Amino acid sequence: MTKTNSFRDLIVWQKAHQLVLSVYTVTKKFPKEEVYGLTNQVRRSSSSVAANLAEGYKTKTVPNKLKYIGISEGSLEETKYHLILSKYLMYIEEAVFNELIATAEEVGKLLNGYEKFVSRQKIR
Repeated sequence: MTKTNSFRDLIVWQKAHQLVLSVYTVTKKFPKEEVYGLTNQVRRSSSSVAANLAEGYKTKTVPNKLKYIGISEGSLEETKYHLILSKYLMYIEEAVFNELIATAEEVGKLLNGYEKFVSRQKIR
């Protein structure tokens, strides 16, 4: 892995950010009655994935970095559930759902790799 200067350099953050942007685009079409419900929930959980990666990037210890990665993983799972619910409520089409879930799965794999990389760092 190459040296990074910012959380924006992390491939996992870039892909997570892409997921957030896609979620925001898709949820613009959700019913108005969901503004404070599902729309808000899926936007918050998806943005939490990228936000916790950003916040944890500058932490000084491995355990703290791993804590933020763990929070990102939990938020990603929450996002996946909200997407599943959105599909079942027929707020998103099957093709769009499949694309979003594929991106979420990719973020999950990247998170797993990042977690392993951070775990191998010297504990401070």
